Amino acid sequence: MMNQGDFRQLLGTDLPIIQAPMAGVQGSALTIAVCEAGGLGSLPCAMLGMDDIVAEINTIKRATDRPFNLNFFCHKQPDYHKKQHQAWHTLLAPYFAEFGINPHQLATRSNRRPFSHDMADAIEPFRPEIISFHFGLPEPTLLARVKGWGTRILSSATTLAEARWLAAHGVDGIIAQGLEAGGHRGMFLSDDVSTQVGLFPLVRQIVEEVPVPVIAAGGIADTRGVQAALMLGASAVQVGTAYLLCPEANTSALHRQALKAESAELTALTRLFSGRPARGIVNRVMRELDCLHPAAPDFPYASIAMTALRTAAEQQGTADFSPLWCGQNASGCREIAAGELTRQLAAAGP
Repeated sequence: MMNQGDFRQLLGTDLPIIQAPMAGVQGSALTIAVCEAGGLGSLPCAMLGMDDIVAEINTIKRATDRPFNLNFFCHKQPDYHKKQHQAWHTLLAPYFAEFGINPHQLATRSNRRPFSHDMADAIEPFRPEIISFHFGLPEPTLLARVKGWGTRILSSATTLAEARWLAAHGVDGIIAQGLEAGGHRGMFLSDDVSTQVGLFPLVRQIVEEVPVPVIAAGGIADTRGVQAALMLGASAVQVGTAYLLCPEANTSALHRQALKAESAELTALTRLFSGRPARGIVNRVMRELDCLHPAAPDFPYASIAMTALRTAAEQQGTADFSPLWCGQNASGCREIAAGELTRQLAAAGP
């Protein structure tokens, strides 16, 4: 098992800090800033087309020679079920009427795609140093192809069982995603949210039983949180929410406003925005519907109707239908440069 100081071997960075990949609220600018400060910047690729992924990688490589992380989803893409969407649209009918949306004109495809050989074709010339996966791992031949590049593989575990599975399938590091974390849960062996546990118990369980370096993620917002995770045996930490107010992030004005308000103190897991459990600030649609409503279509198709409502509502200046992803601890959100935040997170505590 790695010692805390050996994160350099795994990440190739000066600091034990990984900036969490946050699709929809960041691009290469945040990645670069964190890398240049000595942490591991991450680029979320699951919602990007292949040309955009290549363009972002080229932008990063022109700006820094530091290692960085490419993040992909590994969900199984389900078929579009018409009856499922009819039930979903019936539930959302009052909202469609409020905003003048015709559900019959909505798309039937989502831009959230799982990692594939086509994506591997696009990134192979770069021989990326680190790739992280969410929702498990790609199928064995695709994973073997990526590992054959010399790429180090990270993936998220939300339970000890998932950590054991990832270790058995050859990951180089496990991101222990505690229940506190914002955004999508990385759960892949079960869809039962009652299996999810807090970060510190999860880190201890994995460190004690799984012989793979552990990266702690969820609710870490300052140097004390970083030090606590390292003391429990984590080799590094992954931080997302704290970066959302940095100028290098693409966080929308409405999302920034919510993060700075008292409303950020109340977050919940919801399936409404995508079909998978994800943590965000509670807003109108989450209050008025069951956050985990069973009518929400399978991931990623729930996002089609919700994106239409979000767009219409945001044009009226409200985030009532926006996925305001946020962890349970927004206290570390500060409007400072991402590089400065990275260095502060890694500073020795009192």
